[in-house]
Amino acid sequence: MPAGVKRTKLSDFDRLDLIFRALGDRTRRGLLAKLRHGPAMVTELARPFAMSLPAISRHIRVLEHARLVKRQVDGKIHRCSLEAAALREVERWLSDYRCFWEDTLGSLASYVEGGSKKSKSWRGDATR
Repeated sequence: MPAGVKRTKLSDFDRLDLIFRALGDRTRRGLLAKLRHGPAMVTELARPFAMSLPAISRHIRVLEHARLVKRQVDGKIHRCSLEAAALREVERWLSDYRCFWEDTLGSLASYVEGGSKKSKSWRGDATR
């Protein structure tokens, strides 16, 4: 958590809003992708992006606020690491909808398969 930012108890919905807002930016998703491979210094994270270090730091602060990233400061060296707990919250939220989508897709598959059988029989009748 950045210095000077007060931690407050957030609802699950507020937490998800912060996480999805953080994930909604391609630069921040790129930073997280780099951190999948292990901790990195801010300068290392900034290298592939065409932006200043202060701009990268602002992106990292958003990720910290969403608790997706943890920053450790040792003098002038800032090292960031991925925090998996927030991503597990997203996974739990998505898993609540997995059954819905599986049922919906299963129903669609049944409908399509049933429709193709009917259309074959219809074409068969038309050729007689």
